[in-house]
Amino acid sequence: MLKHFSNYENFVDLRKLNRQLNNHIMKRIFTTCLATAILLSAKAQEPDKALARVRYTFTHVTDTTQKDKPKVENMLLVTGKNASVFTSYDKMNQAKNMQMQIMEQMKNQAGNGNVKIEVKSETKAPLTQEDYFFFANEHKMITKERVFNNYLIEEPAPAISWKILKDTMSFSGIACQKATTHFKGRNWIAWFATDIPFQSGPWKLNGLPGLIIEAYDDKKEVKFEFAGLENVKETNATDNTDGEVKIAAPSGGVSSVKIMGMDISTSYLGSEIKLPTNAIKTTRKELDKLKTARDKDPQGFMQAQMAANGMQGSFKTNQAPRPASKTANKAEINNPIEIEDKK
Repeated sequence: MLKHFSNYENFVDLRKLNRQLNNHIMKRIFTTCLATAILLSAKAQEPDKALARVRYTFTHVTDTTQKDKPKVENMLLVTGKNASVFTSYDKMNQAKNMQMQIMEQMKNQAGNGNVKIEVKSETKAPLTQEDYFFFANEHKMITKERVFNNYLIEEPAPAISWKILKDTMSFSGIACQKATTHFKGRNWIAWFATDIPFQSGPWKLNGLPGLIIEAYDDKKEVKFEFAGLENVKETNATDNTDGEVKIAAPSGGVSSVKIMGMDISTSYLGSEIKLPTNAIKTTRKELDKLKTARDKDPQGFMQAQMAANGMQGSFKTNQAPRPASKTANKAEINNPIEIEDKK
């Protein structure tokens, strides 16, 4: 083989190049297999039939120096026999508004090869971005968060040591019993409905022999107040795909357009409780790194993610800006829901 090359040094360089190419191909194959395994893992959790939707008013004193200015947000718990998901109802309404804006702009720019989408948000205060999935039988908690893509962080469901008391109270005609616990640095009081046999509740509170209707800490700095309950009926269930917008096609009929990088899914209003099919399983540490890059340069981060996914065009949003640094974040929120217990 050496006679085909001008010198031996070139032959060695070519062999080195071949090895590098083979290593690169193997890495690509390994990465693809790993990504496939991650996606399969995310899909492994079987969907559960949605049976009830519970509305809560979430009040959180985020800054103890301004107790008269708490964060207030409407939340939603969708629960079935085994699974439940807790999310921001305001975020879902925001998603609906985004869908309408995107549909209108895409309709007006039909046939344009370089679509420009500008999303305007009427929400000034940051909304809760995490969705909490609880699977009772598997004692599993999965947190979903979106940083351009959907990411899932799986962990064992926290073991909450509840003390059930004899006190009773009625909330909108729902008979409840009192329970107390110390959890995540706070002393919690919860009222659960023994006649509604779901183990779920708002946020990470769960594990009682009945649906948690209302819960708050003893300082009333964090409150989940009951705002309504409805049964999920097959006739009014509206399943929605993960971030797809349906628009009228030029030839007639309806086309589905996948919108990446934005959480516009309203699938929690459907008939099933299920993890997003396009989710990536990760760790909290890795996700925090990604969020740091996003917060440092939101516009550049979004454009880079769009390019990496083969998307062309520009993206602009006027949503409430995120804190520029961890220091600013601590100054703005000095009273998190979870508090480290003093040893």
